[in-house]
Amino acid sequence: MPELPEVEALVDVLAERAVGRVVARVDVAAINVLKTYDPPPTSLGGLEVTGVTRRGKFLALDVSGLWLVVHLSRAGWLQWKDALPATPPRPGKGPLALRLHLDDGSGFDLTEAGTQKRLAVYVVRGLEEVPGIARLGIDPLSEGFTVDALAGLLAGARQQVKGVLRDQAVIAGIGNAYSDEVLHVARLSPYKLAASLNTEDVRTLHAAIVDTLADAVRRSRGLATGRLKAEKKVGMRVHGRAGEPCPVCGDTVREVSFADRSLQYCPTCQTGGQVLADRRLSRLLK
Repeated sequence: MPELPEVEALVDVLAERAVGRVVARVDVAAINVLKTYDPPPTSLGGLEVTGVTRRGKFLALDVSGLWLVVHLSRAGWLQWKDALPATPPRPGKGPLALRLHLDDGSGFDLTEAGTQKRLAVYVVRGLEEVPGIARLGIDPLSEGFTVDALAGLLAGARQQVKGVLRDQAVIAGIGNAYSDEVLHVARLSPYKLAASLNTEDVRTLHAAIVDTLADAVRRSRGLATGRLKAEKKVGMRVHGRAGEPCPVCGDTVREVSFADRSLQYCPTCQTGGQVLADRRLSRLLK
């Protein structure tokens, strides 16, 4: 799933290549991706792309006062192309969901792999009209994300720290992958209760959040859209690396599986050597 660093990199690509250009047309290949219908996507035609920004994991293009907002969800992606086919795509064919043409023949495709279609596209007059944006918590790369701010968020949380990091209404932009990475850097168990963190834990977690995300943003900056996914995978220390040695201590990276996701961690670095129960395996053994 694209998270804050990858979306930030896509913002850079579009800021460089799309801003200042005029939208020639928008082709919708999968009607289910549209979450708003007034104004319609066709209303973007003839308007200039004047800016691009990020809100959490949402990508937003300012098109002369209208906003094209995209949430890539789990399997969505944006692929920039210097030259797009002139022929409109056939609806329902392949992973293509939406294609935006610019006046110089360039533009981008929004695609989605897999059977669970969660890619979301909005055309709105203001960002606050997108429900997911209206509910977002603090951005972890903003000036307001201080140690004290994080302490306040954690103090009233009755969740495990992994859940708090993934909760977009608390901290915007961190998903399953980077929460694993942050907790490994902070040497914290994903199951540790957020409210139980002491002052030093909070300071360590804050530094891990900011440093991990900022480093990922730096590594992604300047890359072509087709290389961002690979760069994210290469940069992971524990996420997606179950069975491999921990890069810090050499212990085996372990995994806990859930219905629709999994988490990875190092027992030596994060849980005092304790191996957390894999809930999927536990169910199979009953």
